[in-house]
Amino acid sequence: MGVLKLGMFETLALAVLAIYFGDYIRSKMPILKKYCLPGAVVGGTLFSCISLALYYAGIAELRFDYKTVNTLFYCIFFAASGAAASLSLLKTGGKLVVIFAILAAVLAFLQNVLSVGLGVAMGMNPLIALMTGSIPMTGGHGNAAAFAPLAVSAGAPAALEVALASATFGLISGCIVGGPFGNFVIKRFHLEDPALDGQEEAAKETGKAVGTLVSKANVVSAVFMMMLALGMGQVFFLILKKFGINFPIHVCAMLAGILIRLYLDSKKNTSEAVYAAIDTVGEFSLALFVSMSIISMQLWQLAGLAGPLVILLMAQVVFILIFCYFLTFKLLGKNYDAAVMAVGHIGFGLGAVPVSMTTMSTVCAKYRYSRLAFFVVPVIGGFLSNITNAIIISGFINYCAAMIK
Repeated sequence: MGVLKLGMFETLALAVLAIYFGDYIRSKMPILKKYCLPGAVVGGTLFSCISLALYYAGIAELRFDYKTVNTLFYCIFFAASGAAASLSLLKTGGKLVVIFAILAAVLAFLQNVLSVGLGVAMGMNPLIALMTGSIPMTGGHGNAAAFAPLAVSAGAPAALEVALASATFGLISGCIVGGPFGNFVIKRFHLEDPALDGQEEAAKETGKAVGTLVSKANVVSAVFMMMLALGMGQVFFLILKKFGINFPIHVCAMLAGILIRLYLDSKKNTSEAVYAAIDTVGEFSLALFVSMSIISMQLWQLAGLAGPLVILLMAQVVFILIFCYFLTFKLLGKNYDAAVMAVGHIGFGLGAVPVSMTTMSTVCAKYRYSRLAFFVVPVIGGFLSNITNAIIISGFINYCAAMIK
């Protein structure tokens, strides 16, 4: 079977086509809109299935050159998220960041307790069972690639394959269950506020007046500011690295976006259309990032998952839904913002922060925007949870390695 390599621009074009196709499918199938399944996810998943069919038919294995451009759009989105954080939002969100950070750490710990406990009960190698816990779930593909080799060296030869397949499973399941969960919670607790039709509330959340017109000049200015934020973020990244502090580059871009927002707010006369334009640039970047991430998934990795591993992964999905309903949603305030943040927690608790962002965006598109959620979730999912999860994972790997000796 040959390998078909698709360049960066071809991948970008396919990502756009996947978005168009996903939006078209959503327009023809109202149930997808009803349960807040994103167009980029729908189209991207269908394209991944085509890629899977080509692989199993022995026609071609598709490989994509997407990492560089994907990093660009990822960082632009985080810079735009930072630029949405006004001073009042920073004050309000600070309290929730602490609560959410604790919840994310507790979830990661319990994910590992569930995977190892259930795995051992089914007679599995605890290190293999651990590869379905917080390593691929809260950690995603990055942590799967980073920590699985430690399990391999500790006595679990198949750990890397299981971890990567589990991460792919988590990414897909996070995309599928996040939106319907948010829709259910909002309906269940009557948080939709239909009297406002979303417009006035959206204006209060984003700081934009209803019907704000965004000119070409506003969009160009927004793009330039986001490019400036990327440069500032890279400088922050390098300075912190000099002091031995490894901040992710997208978090540094978000910090730069926050500084730009504080500067714009200090001018007093900044047009609301500028903030609207920055939001537009962020939404555009997020859609492309998510679409490219999904079309490039290698679904055939899931074929190697045996029955017990599928049980473990399904248990993780059920567990996070219960956790986010009874703990995340209620401890964050049991309001609309808390519902959207719970959707975000499912996103990065099963897959990755982009899943959080796209599922939250789809829920907000149906109801109304939650500026607080789009500030708090990236801070936790994109940075703080990576630190706490790494500490938790290290402890569990050592514990499981001791169990099999």
